[in-house]
Amino acid sequence: MDSKPKKRGAMENGDTGEDSVLATLIGNGDDLGPLVRHAFEMGRPEALVHQLKHILKKKEAEIEELCKTHYEEFILAVDELRGVLVDAEGLKSDLSSDNFKLQEVGSALLVKLEELLESFSIKKNVSEAINMSKICIEVLELCVKCNTHLSEGQFFLALKTVDLIDTNYLQNIPVNAIKIMIGKNIPIIKAHIEKKVTADFNEWLLHIRSSAKDIGQTAIGHAASVRQRDEEMLERQRKAEELNVSGLGDVVYSLDVEEVDEDSVLKFDLTPLYRASHIHSCLGIQEQFRRYYYKNRLLQLNSDLQISSSQPFVESYQTYLAQIAGYFIVEDRVLRTSGGLLSADQVETMWETTVAKVVSVLEEQFSHMDSATHLLLVKDYIALLGVTLRQYGYEVSSILEVLDNSRDKYHELLFEECRQQISNAVSNDSYNKMVMKKDSDYENNVLAFHLQTSDVMPAFPYIAPFSSMVPDCCRIVRSFIKSSVDYLSFGVNSNFYDAARKYLDKLLIDVLNEVVVTTFQSDGIAVSQAMQIAENIPFLERSCDFFLQHAAHLCGIPVRSVERPQASLTAKEVFKTSRHAAYLAVVNLVNSKLDEFLALTENINWTAEEISENNSEYMNEVVFCLDTVFSTALQILPLDALYTVGCGALEHISNSIVAAFLSDSVKRFNANAVMVINQDLQKLESFADERFHSTGLSEVYEEGSFRSSLIEARQLINLLSSSQPENFADLVIWEKSYNALDRKKVASIVKKFKDSADGIFGSLSTRNTKTSSRKKSMDMLKKRLKDFN
Repeated sequence: MDSKPKKRGAMENGDTGEDSVLATLIGNGDDLGPLVRHAFEMGRPEALVHQLKHILKKKEAEIEELCKTHYEEFILAVDELRGVLVDAEGLKSDLSSDNFKLQEVGSALLVKLEELLESFSIKKNVSEAINMSKICIEVLELCVKCNTHLSEGQFFLALKTVDLIDTNYLQNIPVNAIKIMIGKNIPIIKAHIEKKVTADFNEWLLHIRSSAKDIGQTAIGHAASVRQRDEEMLERQRKAEELNVSGLGDVVYSLDVEEVDEDSVLKFDLTPLYRASHIHSCLGIQEQFRRYYYKNRLLQLNSDLQISSSQPFVESYQTYLAQIAGYFIVEDRVLRTSGGLLSADQVETMWETTVAKVVSVLEEQFSHMDSATHLLLVKDYIALLGVTLRQYGYEVSSILEVLDNSRDKYHELLFEECRQQISNAVSNDSYNKMVMKKDSDYENNVLAFHLQTSDVMPAFPYIAPFSSMVPDCCRIVRSFIKSSVDYLSFGVNSNFYDAARKYLDKLLIDVLNEVVVTTFQSDGIAVSQAMQIAENIPFLERSCDFFLQHAAHLCGIPVRSVERPQASLTAKEVFKTSRHAAYLAVVNLVNSKLDEFLALTENINWTAEEISENNSEYMNEVVFCLDTVFSTALQILPLDALYTVGCGALEHISNSIVAAFLSDSVKRFNANAVMVINQDLQKLESFADERFHSTGLSEVYEEGSFRSSLIEARQLINLLSSSQPENFADLVIWEKSYNALDRKKVASIVKKFKDSADGIFGSLSTRNTKTSSRKKSMDMLKKRLKDFN
């Protein structure tokens, strides 16, 4: 009952919860060691001591209270307490000693703890420094790596390294100075890379432009090789087909098409371009690089399209065209492999510009060319250019059309060259029949142009009926066909046989035939030369079939298609006409030669008093001239031509005799003059008959003769020698004996007939007839002719 107030008083005296706990612990006899250790750890040992003292006082108060209540018990308790006090003092001493020891140990531990904490701090700082150093080292290593790539020209790797630094490291760099320095240098490095890559690209631009010519020449050379291989194969195939058609063989050739990768044939390096494009793409300025590339390549193209003025086009065309070909081969590969660096529209624009310029240049240059050979060389190279660029998808028809538009110009130049060559061949001809001593000569000059008259090989030495101008001209024409087909082939039109045939016909008619005709119509040509030319013309005509077959063969046309009569050349008919003109020219030459001896008005005494028993000297020369002409013609001309020439010459003599009687310089003539001319005419007739039979013409022309060509002169002499000349007016007698005479001419001639009174006129008839009767008959003829007129 007393405990409650005492307890409340204790609470009021400042007993706290901690004191209560401590008192409880002490009261329970628990170990105070953890509490003491905690007090020292908390740095509050004094508070613990104070609490212990407070508890002590409280206990003393309780003890005193108890002592008052329980004095005896208290005495006993005091005694016990004294013992406890002694124990407490001992405990205090032990506690103090332990405290001292604890303080000693704790101080050392505190020092170690402080050292440990400091070490922990240092460790933390060192770790942070190490981490920072690692970051800096990694960044610096990347910088070194970047510099190495830059020094080695590995700009893409350098750029990737810079991007790695910028993306993953720059914001995490702990050293601000390094961070600022690297941040400033990143755009500088990128600018440097762009500059170096652009410089390398510019060098590549120069290199690829200088290499374009070689690239183009290689591609065009490859196209030429392929074309030659195809031509050889097609040639073998055509021959095989011809053999099969003719039944001579069953050989079959197949055309093997070899697929060739153009990229493997043409090797050029686009690596700098790819690298520059990729790096500009990584820099984010790909569009800028596209514009830069297109602009510079366009400038190069415009420069390449300008022709050189320092050398003729015929010397620079290969370089000019190969440069263009190489340029667009490069652009084609760039378009296909650069990943959008070039667009198809850009390439098409450049190509259209090029086509317009090339067409303009070619048209101008072709207009100035004066050599067919040069024009053909340029054309052939352009055709190969077209084949080459067509393989890369470029449209070349506009360029090839220039070739078609210039083919007339080319053939005109070719005509002039052939004209000069043919003129030289004709002028250098000896006009003697060719003598061939061996079969190779025969093959080269006869069989090669189908000029043989028989399929049997002749014995050697063989004398050809033509002179050297025939095979020489045939070789010129054959060369012309080759040159013509070479130009016409590989153009826009694949069917060019008709054009080749047209130009061949034009050459034969306007050049070969014209030169031949001009030659035999020239003033200084001899009779034998004209004869040989006339004999050459049929062989030129015969060669036309060979020329047409040769042209068809070169054009790839089956030969059988040109063997039809309707497919023949117009030149054949022209040569036939020229042949007749040549015969007429021979006749005119012979007649001109005869005119030198047929000056009858000067060689005959038209009023002679006596008759010479010998032939006139001029007639001997005429016969000698005719004999020479016939002998020459017999060696050169065929019999039909010999007949034409002989008849023409004798007819000319006949006309000359009649013309002499009509001549104004002959005022009169008498019977003696008629007798002299009759003697000359008889000699001429005898010569004509003999030659007609000795030359074999009598066997060919059974109903003809050379004498018939002298009919007008013979009938005139017969009339003037007739005893009844008035019968000429009788139509029946005229039709029978004088039908070759013209009445007007006879009337003019009769007027000039004057006979002397001493009977000379009587020599025209019976000598016993009176002079008056003869005069009367002639006067009657004159009168009838006058009435008839």
